[in-house]
Amino acid sequence: MSYLDPRAGRAPGDDTNVPAPYSRHPQQTPQPWPPQEHTPPTWPPATSQGWQPEQRPEPQRPEAQLPEAQTDAAIEELPITEQPVAPRGAKGRRRAGRGQKGGKSRAGRNLPAAIGVGVSLGLVVLASLLIERRALLAVLVAAAGVGVWEMTKALTGSGAKVPLIPLVAGSALMTGLAWYEGPDALLIGLLVTIGAASLWSLADGVSAVRRDFTATVLTAVYVPFLLSFAAMLVQPDDGAFRVICTLVAVVLSDTGGYAAGVFLGRHPMAPKISPKKSWEGFAGSLTAAAIGSGALLFFLLDVPVYWGLLFGAAISVVAVLGDLAESMLKRDLGIKDMSNLLPGHGGLMDRLDSILFAVPTAYLLFSIILPS
Repeated sequence: MSYLDPRAGRAPGDDTNVPAPYSRHPQQTPQPWPPQEHTPPTWPPATSQGWQPEQRPEPQRPEAQLPEAQTDAAIEELPITEQPVAPRGAKGRRRAGRGQKGGKSRAGRNLPAAIGVGVSLGLVVLASLLIERRALLAVLVAAAGVGVWEMTKALTGSGAKVPLIPLVAGSALMTGLAWYEGPDALLIGLLVTIGAASLWSLADGVSAVRRDFTATVLTAVYVPFLLSFAAMLVQPDDGAFRVICTLVAVVLSDTGGYAAGVFLGRHPMAPKISPKKSWEGFAGSLTAAAIGSGALLFFLLDVPVYWGLLFGAAISVVAVLGDLAESMLKRDLGIKDMSNLLPGHGGLMDRLDSILFAVPTAYLLFSIILPS
């Protein structure tokens, strides 16, 4: 039987791989026939509940919230960098200058009330100057007494014990001595007032002597002593015009600084003391006071224009310093206004802060410009 006959059985050695002669390729292991079907893997892998993508929580941005305990007044007094900002779309968020109620201006004042009170005070002072000059003495005594009351109230709230009665009596004494006797008598009145207030405090049995004595001296010097220079400023024949020029310079400085600060203010002047004051507002104060005083002193007192410009610039500088000094004092005491006596202004000391520094400066400048 031929070995090619399929009916023949398998011979020994039939499964042995024998390389083919003269072949370039190695002998390959024969694959089973027919080939097995290849099933590709499924993706994503099936589960008993079906395929579910991995759930990752989306990051949430924290939303700024306004503190519930802060009022609008407290927020206005914060520095610019510390004022909370409501999130976009939150209730109560609005653009500045829109939807404001109560007649408040962009600087936070109740503008109609402030204008009304300011005009009324100006008319009282003007009438006392032009109608009866001795009435100005009564106005000064009353203003000094109210200012001392506001100062003692604010200092007492901080823990100091300041005797009110001897300081009010001393303020009347200093104003009267300055009116009738001049600067030397004013110094004597200051010493008498401090001595009487110190004896009153000792009789009252104070514990913190240094603190109470410092607060007493501050009140006596800051309010009645500085304000008494107005009583000496009005004594010359043209004294009424000197007082008017001084007050107008302060008003122009305040108005020019307010307008320039609201519309042009970009660079804070003293953010830790008074966040609303800016260098642009200070430039507006200086310009308005200098130009206005140059014209006013020329027409009312026949003073050269350059002296008027210098006078207005000096009054503007000390007026701004007086405002900053009281702002620093109020921040140290933790109060916004000295009192709520004057609507739109706060207390009387909130209006006298600039004048208290301006009056002694005007007295010294007029003694040089117009020596009597």
